[in-house]
Amino acid sequence: MPRPRSAAVAASSRWTDPDGVRVPAGEVHAWEPGRNETVCGLSLHRSALERFPHVRWADVQPATGRHADAVGRVCPRCAAGRTGARRDEKRWRRVDPRP
Repeated sequence: MPRPRSAAVAASSRWTDPDGVRVPAGEVHAWEPGRNETVCGLSLHRSALERFPHVRWADVQPATGRHADAVGRVCPRCAAGRTGARRDEKRWRRVDPRP
């Protein structure tokens, strides 16, 4: 599956910040606008996920995101599909393996 170019956010719930902006809360998934499913393959309608096209995927990451205050869980499959990283992946690569 090709990696999505610009991912927005779909979440299980929402909250409104003091400025009156609607932001995601609960479990968040990466979602490419124009599609009816998340990067990990969940149907938006069947999973009752709400779309947030104005929030980028990088903004809901707990370490660096500005809209990550109410995020409870980031989907690991969406994170792997969006960044290309896999769980327990080695950060090094053997250049000259032994026979």
